[in-house]
Amino acid sequence: MSSFENLRVVDNFYQTSLFFPMPTVIISTLCDDGSTSLGPYSLVQPYYVAGKDYYAMLLCCRNSSNTAQHILKNGKCALNFISDEPKYFKEAVKLSWPGDKPEEKMPKCQFRLEKSLLEEEDPTQKRPQVLTDAIQVIECTWMRELDGAECDRPGELNGYEGPYHDFNGITSKFGAHFILRVDKILMKKKYRDAIINGVKAGDFPNLPVDYGYRDSKNFWYHRKPLRMRAELLQMRKATLESVRYAADRADDKVKFTDDALMTILNVPRVFLPLVLKGCVEWARENNVELITAEHMKIINDKRSKEKKK
Repeated sequence: MSSFENLRVVDNFYQTSLFFPMPTVIISTLCDDGSTSLGPYSLVQPYYVAGKDYYAMLLCCRNSSNTAQHILKNGKCALNFISDEPKYFKEAVKLSWPGDKPEEKMPKCQFRLEKSLLEEEDPTQKRPQVLTDAIQVIECTWMRELDGAECDRPGELNGYEGPYHDFNGITSKFGAHFILRVDKILMKKKYRDAIINGVKAGDFPNLPVDYGYRDSKNFWYHRKPLRMRAELLQMRKATLESVRYAADRADDKVKFTDDALMTILNVPRVFLPLVLKGCVEWARENNVELITAEHMKIINDKRSKEKKK
């Protein structure tokens, strides 16, 4: 006999049929007059994380929202991650009422705004402002050419008629999905330094986690725990023979010494081909046909520098 009870799946099931933890993100977009509009969202997640020419986030939202209409028009937005201070979450909830126009809600907004770093670097790029109060920001551009969404246009506020796209643009009568290319990640110095130098328990930012509307009265969320808990990874070291087998098939000219391969024995098997491919590419660029442990140190130093950039 099952230990579970059945719960009916209904619209907005992530809010009404589940306890589903989500981020709280304030998305800034450009209005027609060049001003910035803000809207809170939780259906935001990484989408393209590796193996492509760019990285991307995915946003799911109502296609009639200010955010969706602005993205359909100019394709620019910024994902602002606020802290869990009650005053900031209260402000996020104030911005969440459907149907409020930017000119109605923005004059009352308490969030501080500043110029986009992309726009600072290139004044010809008109971008939405970002939240000064944010901990981190992802500046994005909608990839409208994916899934044939380049013809999707703003203007329909009472629902779009089909046909609909599968994963990008207008995906249903009232829904939209946007694949957002990551143009730049901005982060306050304290947290950037932690990522670059090694994160400790006290370095994690106070980011809120919300559960959506549980009833018709409240918007529920919780603050970061007093202290983060670390659980050690299980280290599984491969054998030199198994890594040698993969390395010998990575390229017909570039080869590895045993000492070089010893430096990557801890790499999970699923990522080993990618690591070997990166080493081979470095070797070709530097006219190296036998990669040694010293070369591996140079390659790792190069990766560390690229990460810091």
